Amino acid sequence: MTKSTEQQTGAPSGSQRTWQGPSATERLRMLRAAESVAIVGASAKPARASNFVGTYLLSSSGYRVYFINPREQEILGRPVYGSLADLPEVPDVVDVFRRSEDLPDVARDAVDIGAKTLWIQLGLWNEEAARIAEDAGLSVAMDRCIKIEHARFHGGLNLAGFNTGVISSKRQTLA
Repeated sequence: MTKSTEQQTGAPSGSQRTWQGPSATERLRMLRAAESVAIVGASAKPARASNFVGTYLLSSSGYRVYFINPREQEILGRPVYGSLADLPEVPDVVDVFRRSEDLPDVARDAVDIGAKTLWIQLGLWNEEAARIAEDAGLSVAMDRCIKIEHARFHGGLNLAGFNTGVISSKRQTLA
């Protein structure tokens, strides 16, 4: 059984996506401005995308990484927090691995704690969540993987699990 369009995107069936995401230059700016990332919906299971993203960010970025999941105690040797409000600092980026229908509440939580960016993972879409965050002044990336974007801008797609097989002399994108 497949999910309905509404379950997948947070938009009623038959409706079109109207929210316009940030350009590559804007996404690079968002990543460069960040010093800390909170992964909401993080999983201790190595096969889960959130675990893979956490592993990548801990090993290949300079970000302070926090894991949020009320059902976990430890992920990748790090403590896990029950909510964004429990963190020892306000994260610059709130990276979300939750169902589309949960995204507006996570957006409100990100606004409430004063985060700068709401990053909604690849495959997730909820325009209400984007509006909540943007109306409060947060930058928003949606239906994008922070790991893939970080690796793209830092020349490490092979580290992100992608062996592109492409050799290029093209310079890194600069803000």
